[in-house]
Amino acid sequence: MTETFHEFVVHRTPALSRTAYLLTGDHQLAEDLLQSALARTYRHWRRIRDGDPEAYVRRAMYHQQVSWWRRRRLTERPEAQPTERPGDDHSEATVLRLSLMDALRGLTPRQRAVIVLRFYEDLTEAQAAEVLGCSVGTVKRHGHDAIRRLRATTLDLVDPTVERSQR
Repeated sequence: MTETFHEFVVHRTPALSRTAYLLTGDHQLAEDLLQSALARTYRHWRRIRDGDPEAYVRRAMYHQQVSWWRRRRLTERPEAQPTERPGDDHSEATVLRLSLMDALRGLTPRQRAVIVLRFYEDLTEAQAAEVLGCSVGTVKRHGHDAIRRLRATTLDLVDPTVERSQR
């Protein structure tokens, strides 16, 4: 049992880590989130190993992230502007990445989960609803609200020379 789980972890950790980072926006929190999900997966490995264990881990990550958010939402507030530290990379790519991450942090955990599931994981609305344990309508509503919020907060990222009809 341990050998097959170890193989799964070795082969799937890079992809699962990327998803965890997209959900949390922080490398350390992403590592914690993935480790927590893998610990849950290990407890049920005999039951899920012949099915789709990666889907189980991803579902565990989504649910754990929402759970963590609920616990800390009353005490933590993200900064409006990231503090600048000496030695940071000031290239355009870094500015764009930071701006996008800041915009993603402005989403609720459910909205962020829907965006990750729909556009990063490329799941259908029905598949995303199944992972999140909600209705397709709820996924559509969260997706719509998230995209509207992202558009409103990322206007400065849009090339002003592009005409509105081309967007």
